[in-house]
Amino acid sequence: MKVLVLHSDVPPDAPPEDQDTLIAAEAVAKALTSRGHQALLAPFFPTRLRRFLTEEAPDVVFNLVEGIDGKGRLAHLAPRLLEQIGVPYTGTGPDALIVTSDKPRSKRLLRDIGLPTPDWSEPPSWDDLTAGRWIVKCADEDASLGLDDGAVVEAEDVPARADACAARFGGRWFAERYVEGREFNVTVLERGGAPHVLPMAEMLFQFWPVARPRIVGYDAKWDDASIQSTSTIRRFGVELTEAALARELRFLCEETWELFQCRGAARIDFRVASDGQPVILEINPNPGIAPDAGIVAAALEAGLSYADLIEGLVKEALQ
Repeated sequence: MKVLVLHSDVPPDAPPEDQDTLIAAEAVAKALTSRGHQALLAPFFPTRLRRFLTEEAPDVVFNLVEGIDGKGRLAHLAPRLLEQIGVPYTGTGPDALIVTSDKPRSKRLLRDIGLPTPDWSEPPSWDDLTAGRWIVKCADEDASLGLDDGAVVEAEDVPARADACAARFGGRWFAERYVEGREFNVTVLERGGAPHVLPMAEMLFQFWPVARPRIVGYDAKWDDASIQSTSTIRRFGVELTEAALARELRFLCEETWELFQCRGAARIDFRVASDGQPVILEINPNPGIAPDAGIVAAALEAGLSYADLIEGLVKEALQ
């Protein structure tokens, strides 16, 4: 097949989370070529896409557009335009991207159908901001933007932290009740139109200073030389050691997938507190797929090569 690998338009001075899209695009194209497909790479420019698709006539588009002008909340524009043109593409549709790019809205939907998620509070009223520790997050961007050691604060410090982050990074900021406990990042792949949960990864915080919040922050994800990165270890095997917990995580993954009408692949992040009950932190229906990404590690654990993973996503897009 002829496959267009469509990626975000990334300037040379873009931060590492945006540069990661280009790494993924090259890796996806190489994997497709290794399976005998013809792979084209192109950045997403809305005004040029229709003409490009007409000229090149790809069989399918591998959608790696994670944002436009550095704004992740605009990623839905790529699949929306592809649907209007009538070209099949990999990954989740625009409606799911719109909903999940708004974290408080996603949490309301989870809560409305009875799925567990930590309490949250939003400005300007900051209702329900009760005593205790909270984590201040960007409401409409991913990649752990603004998550550092100072992101976890006491309730009285939440408004100031949110204002500081908004001034520095822009966007909307909210607070989520901080859950002290274990963290799991679980990948779900579409197979035959249904969700299939891959081996579940627990993120271990090894040699972690006692005072440092146990979160997978920006440095852990994007600065390989940082202590946060080298001390955050991915471990598989909960299905063998804690079958009941694994069953509950699988159930919550499947329910979340269906709620947001995901396609292709998604990653769902959980915390498990001392009571053993998982709560859903976030869902990412457009997870990074560079060779060092968590989705790839889970696929390898399941016995899928990188090329298997990429070709499988293309086949699902054509179902």
